[in-house]
Amino acid sequence: MAKFKKKNADENAEVSKSKAKRNARRKEVAKDRRLHIFSRIVSIAIVAAIAVIVIFFAGKSIYLAAIRTTSSSDMSAGLTQDGKIDGVNLSEALTLVDYENIVISEEDVSTDEQVESDISELLEEFKELKYDTSLEIADGDEVNIDYVGTIDGEEFDGGSSDSAGYDLTIGSGSFVDDFEEQLIGAHPGDDVTVEVTFPDDYSSEEVAGKDAVFAVTVNGIYQEAEFNDEFVVNNGLATDEITTAEEYRASLAENYYEENLEEFLSDYIVENSTVNSYPKSYLKIMKAITKYNDEYTMSYYNQMFASYGITSYENVWDVTGDEDELAYEKSLTERAEESVKEAMVYQAIFEDAGLTIDMDAAKAEMNEENDDETYADSMVETYGEGYLAQDEIRNVVLEYLVELYK
Repeated sequence: MAKFKKKNADENAEVSKSKAKRNARRKEVAKDRRLHIFSRIVSIAIVAAIAVIVIFFAGKSIYLAAIRTTSSSDMSAGLTQDGKIDGVNLSEALTLVDYENIVISEEDVSTDEQVESDISELLEEFKELKYDTSLEIADGDEVNIDYVGTIDGEEFDGGSSDSAGYDLTIGSGSFVDDFEEQLIGAHPGDDVTVEVTFPDDYSSEEVAGKDAVFAVTVNGIYQEAEFNDEFVVNNGLATDEITTAEEYRASLAENYYEENLEEFLSDYIVENSTVNSYPKSYLKIMKAITKYNDEYTMSYYNQMFASYGITSYENVWDVTGDEDELAYEKSLTERAEESVKEAMVYQAIFEDAGLTIDMDAAKAEMNEENDDETYADSMVETYGEGYLAQDEIRNVVLEYLVELYK
């Protein structure tokens, strides 16, 4: 019995081992099958993702090809010969601002800052060199000096003004080290000893890293004159109508007032009118013209930078700062809409106010301003009659509005 039992136990053990191997094999097969299925799923997903990317870019390319604007230099396209947008009904397409009842505040057309800026520039331009010994050099002053520089007692090339007088603004950093600062506190007629050290990387090897001494003579200090009647007469500002400082100031204010008024009105009438529908044909034309102008700008800068060996713009949308062509097309539409809206507003006011243009007179004025009897004809050849007439409509409307409000 004992032997039988032992043998049976051994057989059971063998059976168990065999079963375990079969189970293990089944698990391995199942694992391999799962890995194979997973691999197929991953492969399918990758292929699908690639397909989506390809389809996306293919679709984007197809979309861009469909919307891409073709540039055009025909500035008179879509315009009648008398400068109006062809085929547009402005009464329906545009809600025009009430241009005859615009409220304008003093602040909207203020000239004070412009007048004072102009006078300050004049005083700066015509300031005089003063030799009064009571004057004292301060930071920011412009002075006239002569100087002779030496290193170890010997003069060096480029270290002298050769008694020609040199204009220097204190604090400008034009001269080496703290040369300029050592002149602060000096007076016209003073001789000042200035000690400096040239930097090691100075452009001239002869003086680089060396100590130098400059014998400086202060010739004078520039001072602004007073803006008065004498200043106006002595500096060629006087005319038959203007002989005093007050008259000159009033003339500046009048000129700036008209400019500011025109700019304010120009912005106001466009900003406060509403486009109900853009004329599709003219909008498309204006997009083409706007793109042509962008391409012209790109070409201009590329040629200019090429002369310096610099690479400029690769794509037209680089000129406008757009991210890509799709973004460029969007901004192109927006800019074209602004141009079309402006043209619609000026045409609407022109028609509503019953204004007229005289192109013969306008062309004669162009020729006179440019001192060229063929100038207007060349402009017509380049831009077309419609474009020039449209520009004249704008001029006439602005003249009308300025006269209405000044």
